[in-house]
Amino acid sequence: MDVGRRLRGYVALTRAGNAVTAAVLTFVGAYVTGEAATARPAVAAAIAATVLGVAGGNAINDYFDREIDAINAPDRPIPSGAVSARGALAFSVVCFAGAVALSLTLPALAIAIALVNLLALVTYTKLFKGLPGAGNALVAVLGGSTFLFGAAAVGTPGPTVVVLFVLGALSTLSREIVKDVEDVAGDRAEGLQTLPIAIGERPALHIAVVSLLVGIVASPAPFVLGALGPTYLAVLAPAVGVFLWAGYRSYEDPTTGQTLLKVGMLLATLAFVVGRAVPTV
Repeated sequence: MDVGRRLRGYVALTRAGNAVTAAVLTFVGAYVTGEAATARPAVAAAIAATVLGVAGGNAINDYFDREIDAINAPDRPIPSGAVSARGALAFSVVCFAGAVALSLTLPALAIAIALVNLLALVTYTKLFKGLPGAGNALVAVLGGSTFLFGAAAVGTPGPTVVVLFVLGALSTLSREIVKDVEDVAGDRAEGLQTLPIAIGERPALHIAVVSLLVGIVASPAPFVLGALGPTYLAVLAPAVGVFLWAGYRSYEDPTTGQTLLKVGMLLATLAFVVGRAVPTV
């Protein structure tokens, strides 16, 4: 097999965009605590552990999902033949080992978060993905916990980071449900009981939108608590608009809806960064 094609296959296994996004969220969690500048080695270790953990989780998910991907995503590395199933499994083990080694250099709370998350990543596809709503909830907690992990690497997660976790988890929950609606055909063929298959696509989308609205309602909390100033709200406003538009669009076009949800979360994350950078008045 062409070496270049194989290398590209391994890179595709990591879903590099997701891994880099998770790394950015880990940094944001550390930055929002106000301790990132004085704990750079710990921040670097947490970011690298996040990248490796997400890469390993994505690779093992592709390993377990290879039959479903043959229907839903035939261009993925395993069904396309770029990477063997055994190679993907070995790659995930190497990534997980690196993530654990880096995490062990961090404080106890960060180690605990890392170990729980790695266990969840390994067991997700086999134990939770096919259970209506359970897999979505697990991925949501994993997504939000990147903020907690970054904060725990340099200090104690405060109320602002907790709100970040809640907003990240709820927006991820919405996106995961919308994605399940998009993947109904392949999941049904594989016999999975995802939420939209179990209760119907439209009721599942209702749950996704309600989850999103709860996150929007919770998002001003750092300002109300006095942790972040008016600048935070000013930058947050566009994110709220994107979230609302994403919820509306998801009913007509789930693919566009989940893309907009990613954009909304990135804008909301930016609001926390800018709010932390600009002193409260």
